[in-house]
Amino acid sequence: MLWTTTTDPVELRPEASEQDLQVVISAAYRHVLGNQHIMESQRLTSAESALRDGEITVRNFVRAIAKSDLYRSLFFESASPYRFIEMNFKHLLGRAPLDQTEIAEHVARYNEEGYEAEIDSYLDGDEYAASFGENVVPYTRGSQTQTGATNSAFVRMFSLDRGNAAHDAGKAAQLVGTVAGNLPVAISAPVQGSGAYDNTGKRFRIVASTNTGIARLNHATQVEYVVSYSQFSKKMQTIFQTGGKVVSVAEI
Repeated sequence: MLWTTTTDPVELRPEASEQDLQVVISAAYRHVLGNQHIMESQRLTSAESALRDGEITVRNFVRAIAKSDLYRSLFFESASPYRFIEMNFKHLLGRAPLDQTEIAEHVARYNEEGYEAEIDSYLDGDEYAASFGENVVPYTRGSQTQTGATNSAFVRMFSLDRGNAAHDAGKAAQLVGTVAGNLPVAISAPVQGSGAYDNTGKRFRIVASTNTGIARLNHATQVEYVVSYSQFSKKMQTIFQTGGKVVSVAEI
């Protein structure tokens, strides 16, 4: 089950300039550390040098960040096990956990095999390879659904991704009850300045598959809605409540 986004991925290409390299490094720190400000003394200079010299790929640079003392202090030592797993899904796979089975699997892996094995399980998996390969920085893939992806997983990603003005550290688990009970998630507006908040004028195009009203014919059609962020949650709930399915969502 894959996700896409409307933003362009950041990729380290062959013959990249130093400026290109710094863009990749900054994007990796920003995404994997959940928008947390990083001081110069906290930079992984050895890993950056190895990436510059072609000794490691972006995937292994991401691995170094996720195994760093900073990541551990932000998302493991100061967080519940469920929050740790939520953030690993977001930071390393660009999506929210799909169900309780996924969360339980990763909690068990950490308990039985340890911290590093838990991090490696995301980075060495088929989903990471298919989504990002060796040299694309992980990014949030929840902006647009694809065939086979559930509506609930799509909405859960919005509850974890609060925009560029927010950071992920120091928060409680967001999805424990909703994932365990397979319940819908209420979407609240992110902090001002995030780029998705309504006062910026950002709008979203929702394409939904919905019944035409002639139930006996079981005939479905696609309907397009353009809404502001403040209208987004209500419109999504209305689609779900009337038996519709979200085909795609894109920021416009």
